[in-house]
Amino acid sequence: MTDHELASVSEVLGELDELSTHGDTVRVADVLDDFGGRSFGPFIMIPALLEMTPVGGIPGVPTALALIIALIAVQLLLSRDHVWMPDFVQQRAVGSRKLHKAVQKLRGVGEFLDRHSEGRLERLTEGPAIKVIAIAIIALCCTVPPLEFLPFASTIPMLAIAILGLALTVRDGALVLGSLVFTLIATTLGIAAYLNA
Repeated sequence: MTDHELASVSEVLGELDELSTHGDTVRVADVLDDFGGRSFGPFIMIPALLEMTPVGGIPGVPTALALIIALIAVQLLLSRDHVWMPDFVQQRAVGSRKLHKAVQKLRGVGEFLDRHSEGRLERLTEGPAIKVIAIAIIALCCTVPPLEFLPFASTIPMLAIAILGLALTVRDGALVLGSLVFTLIATTLGIAAYLNA
């Protein structure tokens, strides 16, 4: 387990890839142990990014990931210092090969996001702004279960969640502003897609 604060998507993906080399499966508990009490950003970003890989195509997975993200966002809203997960969630696991393949597919996305994000307007990633971000994430999570019945529709709110998680990870307030605007658009599109289905 490392102690330094994760500051980029590439670092987060690198640690996940390292975990995939330690056994046949990677449990949520393994990720919690590895990341420890560091930023909530990666814990929000990772499940959202995973939903956008083939893993997210498994029925029920988008909703399960949304529930995990919502649980983390509630803790962020309550200003907890460490991420907590119930034991049944901690025991959930994904195959190491699947995780490795998912991480490899996300490498290009991670490098792109890292190139276009930097520490700007850091005050928007701390204090009261954190609660606004947490509420936005919870609202987005609520749109995922109904959208799961539409092909790829749940990816829209998950992308918005991933951007918010990234903003928290790299402490980029400008990215927070942009992602909140995208959140409004994503929520509107999600509701429209569901109503027109």
